[in-house]
Amino acid sequence: MLDFNIRGENIEVTPAIREHIEKKVLKLERYFTEGANATANVNLKVYNDKQTKVEITIPMKNLTLRAEERHNDLYAAVDLIVDKLERQIRKYKTKVNRKFREKEGVAAFFASVSKSEGKSAEADSAEDDHEFHIVRTKQFDLKPMDQEEAILQMNMLGHEFFIFTDAESDGTHIVYKRRDGKYGLIETN
Repeated sequence: MLDFNIRGENIEVTPAIREHIEKKVLKLERYFTEGANATANVNLKVYNDKQTKVEITIPMKNLTLRAEERHNDLYAAVDLIVDKLERQIRKYKTKVNRKFREKEGVAAFFASVSKSEGKSAEADSAEDDHEFHIVRTKQFDLKPMDQEEAILQMNMLGHEFFIFTDAESDGTHIVYKRRDGKYGLIETN
């Protein structure tokens, strides 16, 4: 069951807006297992150029769904964002189901079927896994530093994010460059 936390910045969340968001996002419930409880956090923001930004985040036990969309029409933005979330769910379920089939030995059956159809299992597997193929692995020591130094290091390297050990808390944190040019910080537990 989905609960909603809808907030607006520079916009009043009217009953009509709330109803439209809830109606559209509730369509995603069909993908959830029975008894799954989640809260859909919805942030609406209107800019000076009358563009609306909609962000929806649905944290769940094994997956966090998140999407954002900018559009001149708030209702169109909600429709587009629900489509994005639906694609994320389907993609995740496909990956989980594939891993389950491989663990259960069904992958061998599908490999023999695809060979009999003239297609090799290796080519089929390569097509499925090209999206998450790791091409490089790096190892490094996390140097204790503060947030400002981490941002400087990130900028010097020309990266979009930087992982570091916070000198004060001794926790592993990540700084990243946002689309608006500002910086964000992710603190781990």
